[in-house]
Amino acid sequence: MLSERRLQVLRAIVQDYVGTEEPVGSKALTERHSLGVSPATVRNDMAALEDEGYIAQPHTSAGRIPTDKGYRLFVDKLAGVKPMTAPERRAIQNFLEGAVDLDDVVARTVRLLAQLTRQVAVVQYPSLTRSTVRHVELLSLAPARVMLVLITDTGRVEQRVVDCPAPFGEASLADLRARLNSRVANRRFTDVPSLVEDLPEAFEHEDRGTVSTVLSTLLETLVEENEERLMIGGTANLTRFGHDFPLTIRPVLEALEEQVVLLKLLGEAKDPGVTVRIGHENAHEGLNSTSVVSVGYGSGGEAVAKLGVVGPTRMDYPGTMGAVRAVARYVGQILAES
Repeated sequence: MLSERRLQVLRAIVQDYVGTEEPVGSKALTERHSLGVSPATVRNDMAALEDEGYIAQPHTSAGRIPTDKGYRLFVDKLAGVKPMTAPERRAIQNFLEGAVDLDDVVARTVRLLAQLTRQVAVVQYPSLTRSTVRHVELLSLAPARVMLVLITDTGRVEQRVVDCPAPFGEASLADLRARLNSRVANRRFTDVPSLVEDLPEAFEHEDRGTVSTVLSTLLETLVEENEERLMIGGTANLTRFGHDFPLTIRPVLEALEEQVVLLKLLGEAKDPGVTVRIGHENAHEGLNSTSVVSVGYGSGGEAVAKLGVVGPTRMDYPGTMGAVRAVARYVGQILAES
């Protein structure tokens, strides 16, 4: 365990390096920070931090920079996340409240996160498997064709056209709509299959084939593989940090193009807290020079998806964590009210 003083020195090195982009020397530390000790003591502390792998010396400089291990300790020992100011909170709220539907909410969230953090923003669409059915609408398109519209508690809308095996009258359609909603409205998607399995038996024999076809389409909609959708924005922000990537930003850009990689980076949505993965903690080799800050968002206090940012390991962790957490909270509120 590091002493409190050495933690203080590490904290000062991280803050200065993030702010100045220059390796930090002991003289600069004692001038900029009230460490309460002599430059010689700071030099000894820096030597100890280097021996333990928390800071390192770039070849061309007398100063030191934090390592992945140093950033990790800094984040773990953060006294608190930097809160957003009242004007910043109002700006977030006003920007997101203008959204007209879920796609617009996600698009605005990506844009806002990228602007606030000046990093690459990634937002996962709310997962169907963690959602609740708000309403199922059935519309007649033709005597044997029905439009099924599924509306979730997160504002997601899924539409499917169902070709029925036989004509299905308006009265039967209204009956199916009412019975279906009485069973599945406000229920978790995972509960729906067991709630509707005996529904065809409530109908006349000649209508059961159509009812079964509609239910099959509904159940397919609930479990479709393509539900894990992402939106990404602010990739151009990486070009501002060219010198933070040892060789080139190309491996980072290639990794960001792979949706599976990004979903793994964001992590499981069921973990709602702020997660920070630093440097080599990211399993994908192309992202070993980056940090990922992510958090769950959702309505009713339960996370239905993740959002976050990807940037160089030299980032303002308290500010980035604060921005990500604040945006997630407002997105959750909007989904709850939608």
